[in-house]
Amino acid sequence: MWRCTGPRWSGGGPVAGPEGRFGQRLGWYCAERDAERVSLLPPGKALAFAAVGERRCLGVRRAGRWLVCPYGAVLDGAGVKDQCPRCAQLDRSRSVAADTMADDPRPYGVYLAYFGPELVKVGITAAERGAARLVEQGAVAYAWLGRGPLMAARWAEAVLGSALGVPDRFAKEAKRAARGALPPVAERAAALAELHRAARELAGWPESLEPVEFACADHSELFGLARVPAGGVVELGGLTAGAEVVGEVVAGAGADVYLRLRSAGAGGEGGEGGAAGAGGPVAVLDARMLSGWVLGAARGRVTTVPVRRVPEAGGAGGGEQEGLF
Repeated sequence: MWRCTGPRWSGGGPVAGPEGRFGQRLGWYCAERDAERVSLLPPGKALAFAAVGERRCLGVRRAGRWLVCPYGAVLDGAGVKDQCPRCAQLDRSRSVAADTMADDPRPYGVYLAYFGPELVKVGITAAERGAARLVEQGAVAYAWLGRGPLMAARWAEAVLGSALGVPDRFAKEAKRAARGALPPVAERAAALAELHRAARELAGWPESLEPVEFACADHSELFGLARVPAGGVVELGGLTAGAEVVGEVVAGAGADVYLRLRSAGAGGEGGEGGAAGAGGPVAVLDARMLSGWVLGAARGRVTTVPVRRVPEAGGAGGGEQEGLF
């Protein structure tokens, strides 16, 4: 029995290699075989699956392998968390994000990540991971600020937050809304360049953090954002047992997968060869909500998961409605 372990961006080359090597995928784990595999999610790929049984906690990942949740905990199908509280607590007992790995000897990079107008954040990532963390977050563009020891990187992150008011996170709703109204590449780069300059002029910059000259990298082509319609995108809600999703991959940004849903009136057969119907709406699915589910083949030809319209930047979204597309 294979359970989905959620979205990931990976490729044939090293993670720190050129972004062109990255590809969006779904991970899978079979506890009975202690085996893992991945499914590619390239543009045009047909998807037709149904949620089977109960959504279960994935457990904890250690030393490159999954340790199965000993409690067999059942998870909420509408959430993005793939661990029960006790497994999550164990996971965070040795975590840079939770500040419980202050002794990590690896060098870290400090970055500025652009998600849209007025949506620029600061963050850190292990230097050996290269741009992987930026891709996973769905950063439309980014620039490095400096590299050095973990605590120096943390200090620089805190300085930017206090002195310039640069946040360290944004809600996924804000990121999704911003993707529908992105300015040109040159304007995105200019916004990053201005903040990069202001950050480097701040007093209190850690001496052990080596500064990095400004260079903007843009992920819009990697994500395929040009294929996402500027308006009219809907978002899929959480899964329940028996719920089905039928569509075709259009694009992917971070954990979000954009699908052209099959229209209820579209002809043709469902399944791998013809899951998408011409003229159906484009929907965005947070693939983290798939983690912990066993996904079987869809029996129908339409999506039955509730949907609602994605709010536009600075606006409010529509109410939830039952999906039958």
